[in-house]
Amino acid sequence: MKYVGENIYIRLLEQSDAEARLRLNLNNKEFFQTYTPKREEAFYTLEVQLKIIKEDIEQSKNDVRYSFGIFLNETDELIGNVALTEVLRGSLQSCYIGYYLDQQQNGKGCMTEAVKLAVDFAFRELKLHRIEAGVMPHNIRSMRVLEKAGFHKEGIAVKNVKINGRWEDHQVLAIVAAD
Repeated sequence: MKYVGENIYIRLLEQSDAEARLRLNLNNKEFFQTYTPKREEAFYTLEVQLKIIKEDIEQSKNDVRYSFGIFLNETDELIGNVALTEVLRGSLQSCYIGYYLDQQQNGKGCMTEAVKLAVDFAFRELKLHRIEAGVMPHNIRSMRVLEKAGFHKEGIAVKNVKINGRWEDHQVLAIVAAD
């Protein structure tokens, strides 16, 4: 399953992507740490990256999580990740979206394109009704990505996620499928 945009494509990560995923995380270790929960050193090993991919594959089979690699069309280089997580069925039909992108690719529109492709997948293929995201209020670039993809601001989740040992507020944004 591959979803192609103008400059990038997304597809579910496979075990063969483990080395590229490790390289992406190592090359962006300091940059990603600004926006993510604290990572143990073991995270930066091939074994852990492979384990994460295997877990993601299993979770997509169970309709719980869909973790897509973001690849450049021209080179097939893995430059990031966009994930639909905590898929809820029943009366909710919703999920969360999260993402990260190689620092060198920032500002080129790749993340907006990837989010739009993931949203399209969620609404068309998974038949979800709502997708929610949380962004630290100072991360203006990430909020712009979501707004360009059609998300709207809903409010602030106070002390919502522990980032680098501190509970951080998050701007909640969401998009709802058209009826």
